[in-house]
Amino acid sequence: MTVLVLGGAGYIGSHTVHALVEQGADVVVVDNLETGYREAVHPKARFYEGDIRDRAFVDSVFQKEKIDGVIHFAANSLVGESMTDPLKYYDNNLCGTKVLLSAMVAHGIDKIVFSSTAATYGEAQRMPILETDRTEPTNTYGETKLAMERMFHWTGKAHGLRYVSLRYFNACGALEDGSIGEAHDPETHLIPLILQVPNGQREAISIFGDDYDTKDGTCVRDYIHVTDLAQAHILAMGHLLEGKESGIFNLGNGVGFTVKEVIETARKVTGHPIPAVVSPRRAGDPAKLIASSEKARRVLGWNPQHADLTEIIGSAWNWHKSHPRGYKKE
Repeated sequence: MTVLVLGGAGYIGSHTVHALVEQGADVVVVDNLETGYREAVHPKARFYEGDIRDRAFVDSVFQKEKIDGVIHFAANSLVGESMTDPLKYYDNNLCGTKVLLSAMVAHGIDKIVFSSTAATYGEAQRMPILETDRTEPTNTYGETKLAMERMFHWTGKAHGLRYVSLRYFNACGALEDGSIGEAHDPETHLIPLILQVPNGQREAISIFGDDYDTKDGTCVRDYIHVTDLAQAHILAMGHLLEGKESGIFNLGNGVGFTVKEVIETARKVTGHPIPAVVSPRRAGDPAKLIASSEKARRVLGWNPQHADLTEIIGSAWNWHKSHPRGYKKE
């Protein structure tokens, strides 16, 4: 089995590549290194640097490699940035996916697993969120991911493409041995931002809004360990390779933690006081997102192994304290 991982030098992509290689798959990685790192790519994976918006480049990869299926992580994914620069998200996420699908159809590649997001739901009407619930994104990022899902759907109708879309929210943690982990510049994700405080890189952590309708006024999110997410993508590819039908699946632990609870857990893990400062709300942030993953468990056989928040933050801290500048050299 040869799997093409788009965005395989990024956070979730690199962990998925690692898991694929460890499980015996032949892996090809494409990444433009805008937000990914060459150092994060498993040495046994074949790497091509390029952009999926470049049709000639995509065609060249498909001509050189015999690809059985594609896993698609190649998208911009910052909620705040998507609200201030929406056209960047339409260009990369939608135009890139359109070019990719055109090339896949031309080369007869009909299986794709897509890294989607719980941001497709917007302000959820109930918890936990089900795949059949209303989708009304509150930010451009979620809007583009939802449009990408529809692109797969209609391409499937016209050309026989089969796809699995995996909707998840807060990926976190790192590989157990600490060799790869989360590294964004600038960093916007909560757990690595919190851990910058005990690492001496910031004085305090900001809490964006403490007046939400939640138990302590701060946003609630469902945190999923990155290695559990990687396994879900591999199971989804297996589902398609077995000839099974397209589908949309939520990935979550079904348990939500508030921002304050995450900060308090990080204090215990690191032994650092981690001061917190309340700041204004961010545009496009829903109050609460908790996913039901019953369908993924039942259909894909997914069984997350790292649901404990202390374990999740512990693995992240193991990476960040030994790589305070991520993949950058000191």
